[in-house]
Amino acid sequence: MSEVMITKEDDVTTIKLNRPERHNAMTPLMIRELTEAFKHASSDPKLRAIVLTGAGPSFCSGGDLEWMRSTIKYKLEENLKDAENLFEMYAAAASCPVPVIGYIEGNTYGGGLGLVAVCDVAVAEESAMFCFSECKIGLVPAVISSFVMRKMKPNKSREYMLTARPFDAMAALQAGLVEFVGKELEATEYVQSTLKCVRDCGPESVRETKRLLDYVHNHKLNENRDESIRVISERRVSDEGQEGLNSFLQKRKPAWVK
Repeated sequence: MSEVMITKEDDVTTIKLNRPERHNAMTPLMIRELTEAFKHASSDPKLRAIVLTGAGPSFCSGGDLEWMRSTIKYKLEENLKDAENLFEMYAAAASCPVPVIGYIEGNTYGGGLGLVAVCDVAVAEESAMFCFSECKIGLVPAVISSFVMRKMKPNKSREYMLTARPFDAMAALQAGLVEFVGKELEATEYVQSTLKCVRDCGPESVRETKRLLDYVHNHKLNENRDESIRVISERRVSDEGQEGLNSFLQKRKPAWVK
């Protein structure tokens, strides 16, 4: 049985963690399937957005207990490969060229917070709870740190990682881990309104904006200067840029808006 459900409606793909009876705890199979799902979605030129969510009462409770039990006997080489696969999963999601919108409910622990961190827009139900639980069992939030630190406020990520203190959805919002908190209906509506906003934007411009944001994050100012100048200049003369400018000046909707 697949541990990840993938559905596509029009130009939006939904990737759903599918181990509700285990609160979507991650296994090697789920990690592999998530990696493949994000890589496959990234190759779809017509895709506008991805919604990442979980089946059942929780988004993702971290690593599966049976998987964790099996790793006790792993040698260093096996642990290196295991961690490499986990990092590749987060990297595949983070490098996805379209916006990734997360819907977070219930409990999200350990590695599950890495999945929240790779979302461009994370929407949480107000009852959601979070915890970097690794230090409680003598481990380190190592693999997820690269992705969490790109999003969360450094002082709050330090506090929550070093103490393994659980924190609620509003604290996650204040720390920058999620972008919206509300009741179930409010959270669902925010996801839908976000999808509408994305669809109202130029498809190519959204992809190029996400690529540029990642570039700027990883390069120095003088490199960003050259890249940002190149990008805006090319976008202005592109077919989509021309259509967008003309539609704005002519007070009409651009061609990509349905």
